[in-house]
Amino acid sequence: MRRALALGVALLALIAAGFLWTRDRPVAVATESPRPAAEAEAEGEALDAGPLVAPRSDLTPEQREARRFARYDKDKDDRISRDEYLVNRRKTFAKLDKNGDGKLSFDEYSVKGVEKFVKADVNGDGALVAAEFATTAVKRKPKVGCACQPAVAE
Repeated sequence: MRRALALGVALLALIAAGFLWTRDRPVAVATESPRPAAEAEAEGEALDAGPLVAPRSDLTPEQREARRFARYDKDKDDRISRDEYLVNRRKTFAKLDKNGDGKLSFDEYSVKGVEKFVKADVNGDGALVAAEFATTAVKRKPKVGCACQPAVAE
């Protein structure tokens, strides 16, 4: 009995060590990015249906932040006023404020939830049975696995 317990503990330790050993190692290494589609089409080459690779931005973090700043600075005075900063929030508020009184009632605020309930209440009795309630669950997108190409030994 003690041997079996010792063997189980040793096996568990080996599995844990293997997990810790590989935890910080990269799964795949990018070697080179494919040619941009526009460049390949300009030269008349057919695009292959190879794996998708995320585009790389040539912008530095400073340039990216400058662009973001410029999007908010509508009057181009190199300052973002409170109104410029909150303009997107105002648009969202205006969409929710159906009666235009400048106030959100609970019904206006929860309109999406109410619509979801009405759609799920198939028999229209004002209550959801388990099967109807199951249709209100958030549909999450599946996680996409890595589509990286294996490293090429040179």
